Amino acid sequence: MRRDHFELEAHNIDWVETGEAPAEPKVVIDFNGPKETLTDRLTDAEGTLLEASETDVAFRLQDPLDDPDAAGVVSVTDRVTGDFLLELNEEADDVLRFVRAAREYGQSADDDGGRYSVVIRIDGETLATYSKSTFLVYDANGSLLRSKSLIPSGVEL
Repeated sequence: MRRDHFELEAHNIDWVETGEAPAEPKVVIDFNGPKETLTDRLTDAEGTLLEASETDVAFRLQDPLDDPDAAGVVSVTDRVTGDFLLELNEEADDVLRFVRAAREYGQSADDDGGRYSVVIRIDGETLATYSKSTFLVYDANGSLLRSKSLIPSGVEL
């Protein structure tokens, strides 16, 4: 699977800057490649779709964070095996805005850790929807950026 087979679209993040009513941030990842390839990656050995608790979402910077054109890779991984289920390139500013919206949404909903949804589609048809509360952000050297990440209180990494 190639990264250019994916398109990412974020929803419900502008309210943080405009002062509108909080809404749960949602990211829609649309895959425009071979359906079987992504479906196989998102299912376990028995052919059952992985659940939200079996996946992790992260962003790995490829450039220094202070670079105004910093970019990186958004990934969804299998929590048990660590296998990459999908990866796509994104601009750092866009991802960090999304994480901030998820954190602030959690605070407005009395949820210390924040919340967001991930919808994975194949050619516009929803394959999986995950409700998540963790989004890890790493620098270009692979070090966790705790202050930029969405980590629920009480979670030890």
